[in-house]
Formats: sequence, structure tokens, C-alpha cells
Amino acid sequence: MTVGGAEVRAAVRAASGVLAREPDGTTPVPAAGTDAAWVAAHVTSCLTWYAQDLVAGPVETSGFELSRRPGADWGELRRQLAAAAEVLARVVDGSGPADRGVHEWGLADASGFAAMGCAELLLHASDVADALGLAGWTPPSAVTGPTLARLFPWAPADADPWAALRWATGRGDLPGRERVTSWRWHCAPLDEWDGRPPA
Repeated sequence: MTVGGAEVRAAVRAASGVLAREPDGTTPVPAAGTDAAWVAAHVTSCLTWYAQDLVAGPVETSGFELSRRPGADWGELRRQLAAAAEVLARVVDGSGPADRGVHEWGLADASGFAAMGCAELLLHASDVADALGLAGWTPPSAVTGPTLARLFPWAPADADPWAALRWATGRGDLPGRERVTSWRWHCAPLDEWDGRPPA
């Protein structure tokens, strides 16, 4: 399963739709233990970090943490998020099949970084949607399905992909499955997966 720049762009459109409903970034987001503005800054950092790691190659870099500029307004934070998603999408699209980058859970390829970016966007947008009381917000299955299959190849393929992605990351229940309390994804190429969920 390949996830690329198109999926990152679709994920940021879905996430941006949720964030646009937040008036000023101050809504508390219990799942994150902070507010919507921090969530947007965190996801922006992740996207930029993933692009940097892919470009840096198979050597660990010192990470990237975007600090929120004091006084940055909510509109600016949302623009930074969209820009970071586009940077990741372009880096992914411009990467070759042998390009790899370090992530703490594996030496990821471009598809792995794209899927991680999609997961960050969609899951944290869902956290904000929950905080805003937007019951039933669901991102497009054209993004959730490939993201789930790429990062969680052990997840049930016959389940709704959004419900399964939430389940795989400890954010929801899945009928007939035990609740997930500790998780990690598989970001290295799928042909390196040993067929078992990580311990």
C-alpha cells in the first residue's frame, strides 16, 4: 500500500475543515491535554520533522520542534499547518523508492512518512472535532484506508478504516477486538514487516 503526496494533501484538507470551525484556537482539547492552537502547532512540527527526516536520509538528525511564535494568531497557525503539509507532500513526491529516513519506530520510506503525516493530521483533527462537539466527524476513506493499511498492516481489513485507525491508536473501540492501550505503527517499508503487531 502506497501513501503519497496526494493523500497528505487530502488529509490536510480534511483537517483544515475541522480547524476552520474552531473560532480562535483556545478550545480545550482533552485528548491532547491542551488547546486547539497547540494541537495545530504540534501537527505542523510533525509534518516538518517528517519531511526533514526523509530528506536527511538514514542518519538520525536532531529533530525539529516548531515553536509557536508568541502572538501568532489562529489564522497564522492554520496557514503554517497547510504549508507544512505541502512541504511534506512535495518531499514525498520527489523522493525515490530507495530513500529512507530515521523515525524512532523504524527506518521509514516516503510512503511511511506520508502515512505518518496523514495519521497526525486526521487523528488530531478528530481530537479537535471531539472537543468542538462535532459528533461523527469522519475523514475521507480514500485517505484513512491507505493510511491504516500502510501503518497498521495487522489491523482488520474488513472493518471501517476510520474506526480501525482510531482503534489501532487507542482512540476508539472496534467490535470483537480488545481495546488498544499501547500502540506503535510500522513506518518501514511493508516488505520488512514480520507479520506480527509490534510488542
